[in-house]
Amino acid sequence: MLHIVKKEVPKTREKIIVRLSAVLAALAVASIIVLVAGANPLELYIGIVQGCFGSLYRFAATIEKMVPLLVLSLGVLVAFKMRFWNIGAEGQFLMGAVGTTLVVRLLPDLPLPVMLVLMIIVSFLFGAVWLMIPAFFKARFGTNETLFTLMLNYIALTLVTALQYDFWKDPAANGMPKIANLPENALLPSAGGFNLSILMAVIIVLAMYYFMNRSKIGFEIAVLGESENTARYIGINVTRTIIIAALVSGGLCGMVGMMQTTGVSGALSTEITGGLGFTAIIVAWLSGLKVPFVVVNSFAFAVLLQGASYIQTAFQIPGSVAEMIQAIILFFILGSEFVLQYRLVSDKTKSEVA
Repeated sequence: MLHIVKKEVPKTREKIIVRLSAVLAALAVASIIVLVAGANPLELYIGIVQGCFGSLYRFAATIEKMVPLLVLSLGVLVAFKMRFWNIGAEGQFLMGAVGTTLVVRLLPDLPLPVMLVLMIIVSFLFGAVWLMIPAFFKARFGTNETLFTLMLNYIALTLVTALQYDFWKDPAANGMPKIANLPENALLPSAGGFNLSILMAVIIVLAMYYFMNRSKIGFEIAVLGESENTARYIGINVTRTIIIAALVSGGLCGMVGMMQTTGVSGALSTEITGGLGFTAIIVAWLSGLKVPFVVVNSFAFAVLLQGASYIQTAFQIPGSVAEMIQAIILFFILGSEFVLQYRLVSDKTKSEVA
């Protein structure tokens, strides 16, 4: 019988070789799907590169997809570093967008600088509170945060649905279930296809690198993630650390709601997240919960998303084919992580090792 055994920490060279091999194998398998769809695989892959870097507009679209994924992944990273499994980034994203829209509805005539600052603060707080609810129950009663945060996603989605179809429904939308677009004084300034969210993301990356690697609370989060008993032994306030980590994690995810509402969609809707909250979980995990790798992997995923979107239009292939290509590449990348972390051994080999 075969058994799955944990391997020693792989060397950097091995990681690079395995991951590159996974990508090449994924492209080879995806080529079969492309051929069946009646397209030339080589031209299609060149098209993906062109769709991401072929012009300033396309590159801006790639960065536009990277920014929310990057900030969401950093938010997830904080919680995961503490072994607090925040599966609720989608809900925190939505609640941040709700807070953003609420500010505009209550104070529609504020000047742009004041409006932006207020929206950032409120979106952060809305996302933070949405995660602090399960964090409190986890710290106080030991509840399962995975299920708790997952269920809160659906509550947030139901709330936004109610706002879109009833309470905040735009009377000027001719009966369509739509929330009114934000006014000009509530939209992120942009130039050449790039908006202010890029600068915000850069600041967040630098702040999070310092927070996780240089600050006292970052150290406490890491220790708590390794062992709660060790954390208590050296005098770390476990409840306080959990709450602070939840505040930062949920707050960052909430801020993405503000970035997307004011910089991309222009209005709150149930489709605003696009599933990025779940993708961020994969990005954070593949990055080994390290900030620099989150930046790299977020960009790689953005290239994948933008490239798939472009080839769907440029090559007139069905959207399902583009999604299958994405899924195959992602599957092989995840599989490579298994190869790096584990190995299969037989009963005989296992007994010899033991």
